[in-house]
Amino acid sequence: MAKNPRIFSNFFTNFINKTSNSRYGFSSHRFITLTNNPINGTLLSSFSSLSSSTATSKEADIVGSRQWGFDYEQYRRSLYGDITHKALLVDAVGTLVVPSQPMAQIYKEIGEKYGVKYSENEILHRYRLAYEQPWGKSRLRYVDDGKPFWQFIVKSSTGCSDSEYFEELYHYYATDKAWRLCDPDAERVFKALRNSGVKVAVVSNFDTRLRPVLQALNCGHWFDAVAVSAEVEAEKPNPTIFLKACELLGVKPEEAVHVGDDRRNDVWGARDAGCDAWLWGSDVHSFEEVAQRIGVQV
Repeated sequence: MAKNPRIFSNFFTNFINKTSNSRYGFSSHRFITLTNNPINGTLLSSFSSLSSSTATSKEADIVGSRQWGFDYEQYRRSLYGDITHKALLVDAVGTLVVPSQPMAQIYKEIGEKYGVKYSENEILHRYRLAYEQPWGKSRLRYVDDGKPFWQFIVKSSTGCSDSEYFEELYHYYATDKAWRLCDPDAERVFKALRNSGVKVAVVSNFDTRLRPVLQALNCGHWFDAVAVSAEVEAEKPNPTIFLKACELLGVKPEEAVHVGDDRRNDVWGARDAGCDAWLWGSDVHSFEEVAQRIGVQV
């Protein structure tokens, strides 16, 4: 049975409204990509007709830029100038830093003297199961130091409830031994960004150990602000934490781009807050590439 054309019209109207720059960022998707979509034979004409009646002036610009073959970076520069964003928001774990050693390996190595018998594979499997469970004791996993949540994770992963084991493991992950920087050029890039007037902040789902970790890695001074969920009392993808970061930097959400490795927490969450967003490892692969896309040469 043929689809109701009004349903399609409403769908595409909503699509344009939702993806306007004032509400959602466009990540790295180029307008020409839409044109290559298998169903875009009708999409293009639908968008064109909408641009004159339902789209705002900015949305009409988006439609026009796609038809002329402009990409999103060119579109941003047409609105904001050579530097496309006033602020860069950066996820911590998985983007800025990663564990130096696999988690299961550390849980096992430290745990052996406390009687932990599980293999690394078993620990990893149990960790994932525990981490995916709803955390019912609070609406947030990381409240203050996050210890109640991490005690649950460690006990579930290893079967060990020894408090000394937990404390040793917990404090290990507050040291520079536990972490390393993802990108060795990060310091040089962040310095160039800030020298060009782009403000930089960390936005992370983490407990209160994050600041000591950044200081231990000698990178805390790279950032103009740090928005950590344990302090903001909101975890990504909740838009609140992104809005707080923008507030700390003194920029509007649409003037900021967030970079992170989790599509749901980082990309979708940032876009819900009105920020632009790029997926680390897909849209961008290094901080130098991030800077270049913003318009800053390193």
